Amino acid sequence: MSYGGHMTTTRAIKGAERRAEILRAALVVIAERGYRGASLGAVAERVGLTQQGLLHYFPTKEAMLVAVLEERDQWDAMPDSQWRLDLLASLVDYNAMRPGIVQTFSALLGESVTEEHPAREFFTGRYEAVRANMAAVLRCEYGERLPSGLTPERAAPLLVAVMDGLQYQWLLAPEKVDMPGAFRDFLTLLGEKGS
Repeated sequence: MSYGGHMTTTRAIKGAERRAEILRAALVVIAERGYRGASLGAVAERVGLTQQGLLHYFPTKEAMLVAVLEERDQWDAMPDSQWRLDLLASLVDYNAMRPGIVQTFSALLGESVTEEHPAREFFTGRYEAVRANMAAVLRCEYGERLPSGLTPERAAPLLVAVMDGLQYQWLLAPEKVDMPGAFRDFLTLLGEKGS
């Protein structure tokens, strides 16, 4: 009885490891070719599977795409209660060290605004959560009003827009746009911390 359980556990672990390997390969292929240019066949080839073998893990390209996005969010995950403005600056520093992942995320984000794109629902939900998290970060830092008089809820979309907009500018001209430095400049613009 225990032997069968052990085999099932081992198989599940190997399956999870294989799934993670496929997601890493998918991220690389999407970074190289964009979502539209990335095929299941190219991902399968990269991990030594047939396309049919890959379909065992991800029945559609869309399912794989959403799993890649969710996995990327897991890598960056931090409990909501631990986010602070200075840690956001550290996240920007961290992103500056991994252009491939930022490029993939940005390309998929750009494509997701089109009607019926498979990642549209993911990004819509993600941005709703991110805006709420940023409002909480700003409330922790400043209270109910920023020095400008804006509420955290009014300032949160601006904070998110700056982070994402800097990523696009940096990806297009990394030698001209100091993404971490510009983000710290933006934090300065927000104003001095409330008492």
